[in-house]
Amino acid sequence: MPAAPPEADAPPRRHGPSLRRQLLQPLAWVWALGLAVAVAGALWLARTATDRAFDRGLQDEVSALASRVVWSDRGPLLDVTRQALEVVTWDQADRNGFVLVDLDGNALAGNADVPPLHLDVRQAAREQPRLFDDEMQGRPVRGAVFSLMSPMLDRMVSVIVVETTQRRAETVREIQFGILLPAAALGALTFVLLAWGIRRGLGPLTEVAAEVSARAPQDWRPLPLARVPAEAVPLIERINRLLADVQQSVVVQRRFIADAAHQLRTPVAGIRVLLQTLEQELAALPRAPDGAEPSWQPILQQLRGSSDRMARLIGQLLSLARSETALGIDAELPTEDILPTVREACEPLVLRALAAGRHIALEVQAAPDQPAPAGVPARMHPLWLGEVLVNLLDNALRYGGPHILVRVRALSAEEGGGALVLVEDDGAGVPVDQLPRLFEPFWRGERADLRNDGGTGLGLAIAREIVTRLGGTLSAQSRPQVAGMRFVIQLRA
Repeated sequence: MPAAPPEADAPPRRHGPSLRRQLLQPLAWVWALGLAVAVAGALWLARTATDRAFDRGLQDEVSALASRVVWSDRGPLLDVTRQALEVVTWDQADRNGFVLVDLDGNALAGNADVPPLHLDVRQAAREQPRLFDDEMQGRPVRGAVFSLMSPMLDRMVSVIVVETTQRRAETVREIQFGILLPAAALGALTFVLLAWGIRRGLGPLTEVAAEVSARAPQDWRPLPLARVPAEAVPLIERINRLLADVQQSVVVQRRFIADAAHQLRTPVAGIRVLLQTLEQELAALPRAPDGAEPSWQPILQQLRGSSDRMARLIGQLLSLARSETALGIDAELPTEDILPTVREACEPLVLRALAAGRHIALEVQAAPDQPAPAGVPARMHPLWLGEVLVNLLDNALRYGGPHILVRVRALSAEEGGGALVLVEDDGAGVPVDQLPRLFEPFWRGERADLRNDGGTGLGLAIAREIVTRLGGTLSAQSRPQVAGMRFVIQLRA
């Protein structure tokens, strides 16, 4: 079986290369090329300058010695003091030497180890000193030769000065390091500054992305353009137009739902009135002699249950539409004590729970930095916070266990302030894999079509929508973290 191509196993590419990389990569190549050219230039310049300086020194030395050659009856003599010769030949780093040779290459003065050179080389140095490379005692040397003719032009002598290349090489390295290290440091600093400049230039885009990430899903305000680079303004403007289009579409959709729910209330109310009238008329009919239940009674019960569910669904849709209209994103809400609202929302459901053999308890806890509960202040709207609690308690009564607990606690300053409300029950809970879908509209769990519990699938969605618009959060926990089901409401101060 042929192997799959590499592209088959590779994950799909989510985006193109980063803008920072596209900007830095060409600059990095230019920087590297410039650094290479600078290094090569520094090496060439250091070696060339050093060679010129040392070669000029050799030429000056050989010229100075040549000027001290004296012609006498006994032949050419080198009229140089011992101290002057020590200055020429002494060096701590290099081995220097000189020699005065005749036409045949015989040493007349100086160091006999100095290479005498070929005659052609010595003859070519009669007008000016000439440089050469050779070896002395197995070590490479650099030297200069200057040839002189006697006044009678019948005899030629040559002065040869040589030195080893150790100090020359050390000087080249010192110059190279003196040039390369600052150049490398300056190049690295330049590259860092370029990277910093690009990052700073892209910073406003990162800020816009962070602002979008921090926004609530229902927040469609246009993105700010104040600090966005001019090149990115068309993109942000197009995103703002898209946000405006989405907002308009959602507003139209919500208006349609609200209008449809409002229009449906009248026929549903008429159906319920007709159903009551029909029930009264059927009840007035004579019963069967055996006292058996009429065959139409189960049908009436089903009709009554269906009409109740339809009325509740319409009411929930209207509540959702009204909450979205009444509570805008970042609306100015007062900070009030939520305990009266919690008690008022729980009271009617406590009676309903008692009638069903259930139990609802309210527990108020003190904040960690308070000795006793002294009110639980938070940003809230009494009407809509009550709607949230009613929906959560209704959900607990429909699907939870026999014991329901509402716990209220003020958050400390270290916790950010505000209030924490927990609605807990000891029922079966929700499987972990279904928790993410718990707040989806019309989702009621697996095989909800087989349950006749009167639920609409909108209560939890409405509760989260309202809490989000109050500036808080609503989350859910279930087994095995808690013994049943827990809803956690956190409101800001």
